[in-house]
Amino acid sequence: MIKYALTCDHEHSFEGWFGTSAEYDDQVGRGLLACPVCDSIKVRKQIMAPAVAGTKNRGPGSEVSPQMRGMMMEAMGKVRAHVEENFDYVGDAFAKEARDIHEGRSEERGIYGEATPLEVKKLVADGVPVAPLPPAPPKKTEVN
Repeated sequence: MIKYALTCDHEHSFEGWFGTSAEYDDQVGRGLLACPVCDSIKVRKQIMAPAVAGTKNRGPGSEVSPQMRGMMMEAMGKVRAHVEENFDYVGDAFAKEARDIHEGRSEERGIYGEATPLEVKKLVADGVPVAPLPPAPPKKTEVN
């Protein structure tokens, strides 16, 4: 997973998590990445310092071992698979359907789909429980 510090053309700062740097490039190129504050799709990476482990002892548990990283990725993959197998996919209608379920106008059930950052912000502000779905694991051809 790669975490980027992002900013929009209105200088709103936010973060984004991506499976690969190519995934970020693809989402920006297709206009799928938008500012959660103003919904602008003119998004760019901010300058970031690399996360390099130093030689100081940071205490027990401060570093993530390759085994732990693998376990975390496996757990996220299982969560995603569970949602995809057991929840209803509602596509771009996610925000409307989540609100309808929350307000009792639609059947109570687990759903997943797509929503713009602005739609998600409005759902959260109105108390509708939503959470991002973990990203899909990288395809075998993307792994070195």
